[in-house]
Amino acid sequence: MTEFLVRHCVKGYDKTGDPQVRMRYGKFAGIVGVCTNLLLAAVKMVTGTVAGSVSIFADGINNLSDSASSIVTLVGFKLAGKPADAEHPFGHERIEYISGLIVSFVILLVGFQLAQEAVDKILNPQPAQTSLLTVVILIVSMLLKLWQCLFYRNIAKRIDSSSLLATATDSRNDILATGGVLVGVVLWLLTDINLDGILGLVVAVLVLISGIQLVRETSSPLLGQAPSKELVDSIYEHILSYDGILGVHDLTVHNYGPDRWFATVHCEVDARENVLVSHDLVDNIERTVGKGLGIQLVIHMDPIVVDDPRTNAVHRQIAEMVRAVEPQATVHDFRAVWGPTHANLIFDVAVPFTCKLSKQELLQRIQQGVHALDPSYYPVITIDRDYVPGLSSDEEPKGK
Repeated sequence: MTEFLVRHCVKGYDKTGDPQVRMRYGKFAGIVGVCTNLLLAAVKMVTGTVAGSVSIFADGINNLSDSASSIVTLVGFKLAGKPADAEHPFGHERIEYISGLIVSFVILLVGFQLAQEAVDKILNPQPAQTSLLTVVILIVSMLLKLWQCLFYRNIAKRIDSSSLLATATDSRNDILATGGVLVGVVLWLLTDINLDGILGLVVAVLVLISGIQLVRETSSPLLGQAPSKELVDSIYEHILSYDGILGVHDLTVHNYGPDRWFATVHCEVDARENVLVSHDLVDNIERTVGKGLGIQLVIHMDPIVVDDPRTNAVHRQIAEMVRAVEPQATVHDFRAVWGPTHANLIFDVAVPFTCKLSKQELLQRIQQGVHALDPSYYPVITIDRDYVPGLSSDEEPKGK
């Protein structure tokens, strides 16, 4: 059914990489959410009022909040589709993350309100009037919510939307919440046991847990979460496939929305090569790799000396010593300034975020290791944090 609706309601539905098509998907999902949730809210609130059931009425209020969330999603996609301007040169796509965060806070607010009503019902229980019609209404509601969950998840996967994925999770939790209410209604019909207030509290707790999880998930992109390992590995592999690139390090990836990725990286090249030739190489990599991976790529070129046996030998010694301190660390941008009484060794060390040692501990241990190799060596060290260690020129690079 989702495929049928998409084909007839989303113009250019197969071009999900187009920002305008992506916005149409978001608007369509928001409209569907508003309509279905308003229908469920009206039916449940009327049923809960007639039956005197706080759990059914609370479930209806939950659906009403879902309608508000769908409106926020709808507006969010509309604003996220605005083109870049002078004040926002990277576009407005992060608004989608903000709309997802707003949905999360709405869910938390509803959870607190439902908990208050449920506690009041537990302290002041009142008889409920339920019937088979109530059972049928709740079952139909669960089936509609199941379709809604699958619908949102389908659209979220098509356009890679964290906001719609959060909405799909909310719909899934609504199924569990309504299921709990249904159990209470059936028990009341069969045994006259009134669990209305308790089940209402269970619904509220489920809503609160869902809201907390969604706050964490939707706030992470706004805080600047790390890119996926697949994207990082792909960037490294594509760049290192070019002859003339001796090492890659200091990769930084920024995200300004689902379709707005920016990356900077340092590439080591042979210092003997003509600078114009090396510059042409990195220019080609920026264009080709950036376009192929759908990112805006900027490369900083690091010329390194590869024809000095003495420097290369010390470079390898330092690299082995650093790996003894942190197995996943790599050494790059290595330079040696030889003097009559001592040598200045200038290099960077890239370590993953999983490294347990502090920056000061790393510096101290590496400095001790350098002096252990030769007391006349004076290290000048820069510690870089990296998603994963890149290939440094001391690790059998291409082109040597």
